[in-house]
Amino acid sequence: MMERLESWKLALERLRSAQRADWAEAGRLVAEIVRMSTDTMLRQAAEQALPVLRQVVDNDDHSVALAAQRRIGVVLDVVHDLTAPRFGRRNAAPKKLSTEDRARKVLGLPLAVQLTCEDINQAYRRAAKGMHPDRGGSAQAFIDLAAARDVLIHPGAHKDA
Repeated sequence: MMERLESWKLALERLRSAQRADWAEAGRLVAEIVRMSTDTMLRQAAEQALPVLRQVVDNDDHSVALAAQRRIGVVLDVVHDLTAPRFGRRNAAPKKLSTEDRARKVLGLPLAVQLTCEDINQAYRRAAKGMHPDRGGSAQAFIDLAAARDVLIHPGAHKDA
């Protein structure tokens, strides 16, 4: 797949930098990307570019040519993102959150800030208004909310799961 992306990237760059663009060739290339790409973002960008590229083939209007050029640029940007080198640990599982961090996320609180009991209770009340079973919320979600507040108010009483 990476080889195909590289060849598309070269072809798109060639088309974009040409003095007089071959719009029929650009249309064929973008149609190939629509058919063969497995990446949804790339396929979507190519699908959006295709009608403009078909329109510019038989049209001498400069504004249509500019729109086609912009669409080619969008497709090229997506291809650049897909072929750019990735740094860091590839395919690494996301770091597992601690019990306290999960509780902070449930209450909508920042992860790295010192909290007072009042901050925790205010966040609990704010979240409880929408999640209370009498207000159309789920009973289990409300129980989870209360448990998250307890974890943050009494941090030593709960072990990491």
